[in-house]
Amino acid sequence: MNIVINYGFVAVMTLSAASASAQSKTIMGETQTMTASVEAIEKTSREVTVKKPDGKYEVFYVPVGVKRFDTLKIGDKVTAKYYENTVVSVKAPGSKDVDKDSAAITKARDSAAGTTAHQQTITATITDIDMKTPSVTFSGPRGWTYSTRVKDKDLLSKVKVGDKVDITWTEALILSLDEGK
Repeated sequence: MNIVINYGFVAVMTLSAASASAQSKTIMGETQTMTASVEAIEKTSREVTVKKPDGKYEVFYVPVGVKRFDTLKIGDKVTAKYYENTVVSVKAPGSKDVDKDSAAITKARDSAAGTTAHQQTITATITDIDMKTPSVTFSGPRGWTYSTRVKDKDLLSKVKVGDKVDITWTEALILSLDEGK
């Protein structure tokens, strides 16, 4: 499912709290569950179009490691459970920058289900703070930039332009093919 989570906003809120205590801060995300019906299957590109309960359509890619892809049929029900969390840590001056990405697929042994997981960690630099709005802008590797509003001005005042933070995003998606339609 194409679930959009606003990581940057979460990161900024966490950044302020982490900076105030000079420690790492973890924000646990919500677990979201959705069941959708398979409406189209593109075997060559391994894309599946599903119709969500709200009537909207989404297209998602099924990794090659998912063996049950070949058994999918129009009308099958697919259940997805999505989970994410974010960890933000203020870096000590002179610490080495981080830019790493990893992913894995785990298949269930006795059912038509599996888990995909993705984790990314980057070092970002605070490039601008606007106390009037209030907002903050980050920059990171590969041209990544992000600006967002911050709710707590007092916590924002505890960081400064040039501070570096490590931001780690972890996402997991559990997909299962419902045996009955």
